[in-house]
Amino acid sequence: MAQNQSGQQTGASLDVADDVQELMSNRPLEGDVALVTGGSGAMGSNMAVALGALGADVAVHYHSSKADATAVVDAVEGYDSTAVPVQADVTDVADVEEMYQQVIDEFGRLDILINTAGVMLKKPLEEVSEDEYDRMFDIHTKGTFFNFREAARCMNDDGRILNFSTTLTGVMTGQYSVYAGAKAATEQFTKMLAKEVGNRGITVNTVAPGPADTSFYYPDETEESTERYKSMSIGNRLTEVGDVVPLLAFLSSEEAGWITGQTIRINGGLAD
Repeated sequence: MAQNQSGQQTGASLDVADDVQELMSNRPLEGDVALVTGGSGAMGSNMAVALGALGADVAVHYHSSKADATAVVDAVEGYDSTAVPVQADVTDVADVEEMYQQVIDEFGRLDILINTAGVMLKKPLEEVSEDEYDRMFDIHTKGTFFNFREAARCMNDDGRILNFSTTLTGVMTGQYSVYAGAKAATEQFTKMLAKEVGNRGITVNTVAPGPADTSFYYPDETEESTERYKSMSIGNRLTEVGDVVPLLAFLSSEEAGWITGQTIRINGGLAD
């Protein structure tokens, strides 16, 4: 079962450790502006709210549901940060260009890009249609490439670009060939762009979570497959949003300026 570019809405509630809550209360990203693609979706909504809690103003991208994006905007503003919804089809280059122009028009700057927009497809390779293949690569690979391009063009020096990939690029599970293949390309884009914008102090990294306990994960999985993934991690559980937020906070910070071109897997030892 595929989802739209924003994934499925989860309510954007944050469950993070006390030390992360303390970090958020210090608002280290005060004055920064972030764009979160897929910002109304399962992972993106939580990343948007976390950025707001850290002090950043946030543009919340959505593909089709403005209501979902508005709910995330409200959650961000609950942390005394400013937020706006921005609509775009990430497979349409003109739409992507317009989205970045909207962010600049609204806030006057861009400091952080969090690229989470995506869809899932679990199907044996021999059953994948050409349309399914094209859709997956259009959203994940083309969409990421042109978001990276626009971010590189308009982002302030010392900015932060954080892409979301998947642990599936590092593990042999079967049935995720198109999804994992499309995501693998974005990990290579990360390395190349990091070199190109490094002289401006911009860092580019990819986070690759394991199977995550969000609504993005469950439609394609069974109780049996979920238990198998849990058993492969050190904690016998799925990845949680609270596992990702501390890394988001660090990689978005000034202190992370020497980390770039990396793909960091957050999966409790499920895969390297």
